[in-house]
Amino acid sequence: MKSEIISIADARNLVISSQMLNSANGFKSKKDLLAIITRLGYIQIDTISIVERAHKHVLWTRLPEYRNEMLDELIDKDKKVFEFWDHAAAYLPMKHFRFTLPRKEMYAKKYKHWEKKNRKLLNFIIDRITNEGPLQSRDFEETKKRGLWWDWKPAKEGLEFLFHTGRLVARARKSFQKVYDLPERFLPGNIDLTIPADEELSEHLIMKSIIANGLSSEKELTYLRHHNRSATKITINRLIKEKKIIVVKVQEIENEKYYSTKKILRTHISVVPENNVHILSPFDNLVIQRKRLQDIFGYDYLIECYVPAPKRKYGYFCLPVLYGNNFVGRIDTKADRKSGNFIVINEFWESNFKPDEGFITEYKLKLKELAGFSGCKEILYKNVF
Repeated sequence: MKSEIISIADARNLVISSQMLNSANGFKSKKDLLAIITRLGYIQIDTISIVERAHKHVLWTRLPEYRNEMLDELIDKDKKVFEFWDHAAAYLPMKHFRFTLPRKEMYAKKYKHWEKKNRKLLNFIIDRITNEGPLQSRDFEETKKRGLWWDWKPAKEGLEFLFHTGRLVARARKSFQKVYDLPERFLPGNIDLTIPADEELSEHLIMKSIIANGLSSEKELTYLRHHNRSATKITINRLIKEKKIIVVKVQEIENEKYYSTKKILRTHISVVPENNVHILSPFDNLVIQRKRLQDIFGYDYLIECYVPAPKRKYGYFCLPVLYGNNFVGRIDTKADRKSGNFIVINEFWESNFKPDEGFITEYKLKLKELAGFSGCKEILYKNVF
């Protein structure tokens, strides 16, 4: 099997361009926002808002004109985006909806005994939403006062079961809480609801990963996604035979085989990122796969908010700093929206990187922009250059 051989520098250029983190994109509109979500394949949702919600930060990084109402309209008005599960809770392009059906089917089978045990509760939830319209979990907090035998916690579990099995959808979020509704009241009329076969699902995951990342290894293609491993291997071989994908070797990375397409290599590999600075979310699509990050960029990153405080090396919420096509450091930050201060708790630069005047100028400008996006007016440094 013939491989396309590229350098580590080419690989970085390819990834940065595919991830839309070069400076030539010029994204501004809601249409561009949809293009970003479609290219990346998913935008992770996370509860932490030390700086800003993960999905907002990821989208703003690529679309400085980002506004929350843009995403809200794409979901509830235009029906071009929906919320479900990718490798984690995420916003997905509506054109990918049918590829969530196998996971919903799997989830229903896995928890069929729980469903049987809680059938009356689930029917009660469905009846309320059918008759009253979209509801949040907090709308079920009063069930005890109605003389019912369950309280809010089981009702919340029921809502999530119905969501993960596809019998309810999240048509919006208010105060970051899902607003649940019936699929038939939310989904566009022309939506394809046929369940894809294993190989069709595998091809979707393979091509989605390659398009988003420029090149992907076999494990990265289906990272934390529900899929059939045997079908995925068969599909990879078929796509190679059909010349839809190609094998790529990165010279400096031993014992790793990547996959891409000739078109993607031709389009993105020569796009050299300018020396602009990005301060990324810990949940950014570029950094979410830590081994890949280490292999391609030589960057060892771990979000430490889940690490016990005494064991933290860099701080609770360190943000990766990208400069051109290199990760040059990380900064521990916090947005104190009450005081209007964006606090830079500490800055850590890679051992092989020395901030020069050009970098410092770009970095401080980006820091100011991130502070403004996070709802802060002033930057307070606890540690400076």
